Amino acid sequence: MKDLLVILKAIGTKTIPILDSEIPYRGYTSLDLSDGNKDLEGYNIIDPTECQAYIDRILKQNNAQVAYGGYLEKRNLYRDKLGFGGEAERNIHLGIDFWAAAGTKVLVPIDGIVHSFQNNATSGDYGPTIILEHKIEEMVFYSLYGHLALASLNGLKTGKAYKQGDVLATLGTSDINVNYAPHLHFQLIKDMEGKKGDYPGVCSEQMLEYYSKNCPNPTLLLKL
Repeated sequence: MKDLLVILKAIGTKTIPILDSEIPYRGYTSLDLSDGNKDLEGYNIIDPTECQAYIDRILKQNNAQVAYGGYLEKRNLYRDKLGFGGEAERNIHLGIDFWAAAGTKVLVPIDGIVHSFQNNATSGDYGPTIILEHKIEEMVFYSLYGHLALASLNGLKTGKAYKQGDVLATLGTSDINVNYAPHLHFQLIKDMEGKKGDYPGVCSEQMLEYYSKNCPNPTLLLKL
């Protein structure tokens, strides 16, 4: 059986849209929310309003509609969140975030079926979340979509099929996505470890080796 990384790399060469197809790829710009970004000094990015102000500044500077990035980025964004602190502080981001306006459509990047879904409503979590299951060349893997609008869960059922390009959901507001500026958290997962509707999106440095292997870089699929 082929390795998942090989399979992901082989899925075409063109960029696969993950948000509203009417937003051209030239409307995307990279965003650095790492703890080493000196440009963040003066912003309290833990506050969703200030975080949005910084994102809006980057979008305006680059004439863009979507800011994205964050895979394996070490961040200060979670320091006020319950369950993220302690000796094994969880501050390394395992997916890619796409920061865009609430209500923006979320598209399915590759054919799949609904594995599970739920509203992870604890502060600092994902809020409404959908996980899809995919199978290519006998390899099964998963994609997670977090910080969605609550209505995105309406009518869902396990096993519901989606085709590439179908509208899966829309982005939620800060009050629904549990205190973050509006964005999509997109993550690939090899082994769900028996979990349903949720999977860690941030890890500690001590667990980075495991999670970086179990959650490969989404750019391999999306060709960003």
